[in-house]
Amino acid sequence: MKKKILASLLLSTVLVSQVAVLTTVHAETTDEKIAAQDSKISDLTAQQKEAQKQVDEIQTQVTAIQTQQTNLQAENETLQAESKKLEGEITELSKNIVARNESLEKQARSAQTNGAATSYINTIVNSKSITEAISRVAAMSEIVSANNKMLEQQKADKKSISEKQVANNEAINTVIANQQKLADDAQTLTTKQAELKVAELNLAAEKATAEGEKATLLEQKAAAEAEAKAAAEAEAAYKARQTSQQQSVVASGNTSFSAQVQATSTSASASASDDEESSYTPAPTPTPTRQRPTYSTNASSYPTGECTWGAKTLAPWAGDYWGNGAQWATSAAAAGFRTGSTPQVGAIACWNDGGYGHVAVVTAVSSSTRIQVSESNYGGDRTIGNKRGWFNPTTTSEGYVTYIYPN
Repeated sequence: MKKKILASLLLSTVLVSQVAVLTTVHAETTDEKIAAQDSKISDLTAQQKEAQKQVDEIQTQVTAIQTQQTNLQAENETLQAESKKLEGEITELSKNIVARNESLEKQARSAQTNGAATSYINTIVNSKSITEAISRVAAMSEIVSANNKMLEQQKADKKSISEKQVANNEAINTVIANQQKLADDAQTLTTKQAELKVAELNLAAEKATAEGEKATLLEQKAAAEAEAKAAAEAEAAYKARQTSQQQSVVASGNTSFSAQVQATSTSASASASDDEESSYTPAPTPTPTRQRPTYSTNASSYPTGECTWGAKTLAPWAGDYWGNGAQWATSAAAAGFRTGSTPQVGAIACWNDGGYGHVAVVTAVSSSTRIQVSESNYGGDRTIGNKRGWFNPTTTSEGYVTYIYPN
């Protein structure tokens, strides 16, 4: 009996021990699975946060570029309106200055011919009475006073037109720089938007739970990555083209008017038809009678690659702040340069179409309707050179033409 009881106790002890062991093992296995799942969830959450961070960063960059584009476009509209207003004021001042110049030159020629001092003395001596003499002296004083006022106004207007030309040039240069920035930003924006699409799809893939949905998202992500890569390559190619073009434009500025004339002459000599019309002779250039301002000999005041930069490079005697091409003839006349409708080698051809206009330097003349020029920014080519050979300057789409003569 005692043996049976002892055996039962031993068996019970063994069973309890086995159950305890099994329970412990089972608990440990479950805890490990829970811990592993928690770790997996934690890793997934971290991946989602990183993906969300990437989306937010790129979205911020896209928004910044779009905001900058809006601001630049608004600034350009303001500057263009300001430039248009200044152009009108410069034109009016130029007309007044030119008219006074003609009046003052006429008075100077009259004084040289008749003898101003003798004329005044004769006016007084030939008076029939003291009263008449006093009246004549008073009249002459009024004339002198009026002339002095005219000279003072001329001085003030020249100062005013100079200031407005500088302000106008700055506005034009800023607009051109902004337009280039907008073009650059458009390329960058395309790349960033493609990158944003990749990041958004990556985030969606991280959040997806169904394998089928995740597989679809991953396919879309791969396609978006290909698009982003293509956009980045396109942006890099655009920047490379811009750099190459800019280098070519700058290199083309290492030329001179005489070199361009020589190149034109060499080209023109190969054409038999040119000999038939080579008898054309422009009107002789009169001896200059006006003093004109002295300008810098470089073209740095105009944006590199613009037609104004090309003209200033080939004609260093041109003004530093004459504005857009359409404004050059008006500004030149106010500065004392002769302008006219007869083409002449060395003159600046200035076309006015009511907009930006265009300028070029004349390198060959066959007739008033057949010339050659060297220019930049013609047909999208921003380098300096002869782009069109012989052509009729009066029938171009650039507007009516006026020539600015160097002497």
